[in-house]
Amino acid sequence: MEITILRLVATTLIIAGLLAFTHSRVGSIKGTVTPAEGGVRAWAESVTDTIKAPIVNGTYEIPDVKPGAYKIIIEAKPPYRNIAKDGIMVNDGQTSDVGEIKLEK
Repeated sequence: MEITILRLVATTLIIAGLLAFTHSRVGSIKGTVTPAEGGVRAWAESVTDTIKAPIVNGTYEIPDVKPGAYKIIIEAKPPYRNIAKDGIMVNDGQTSDVGEIKLEK
């Protein structure tokens, strides 16, 4: 009887320990910038996080983004101006495609 109770307690502790280390999966944000040579970095801002990624050949992907709402800011090279886009939603384990962002002078 005592061995059965010990096994039950040990199993419960193991399961609780495994569940304690699970967390929500992160997603990512990707998109393109035109003209391709005008963008430097893409920033994703939320209430709690700010994450950045380089823009390479007019494309970017910001990995390891927690689920939630973000504003994307494209940092541009002169003579182009920085531009922002609000309301980008990131879901667990998914990539949010912002699409094309056109830089203006």
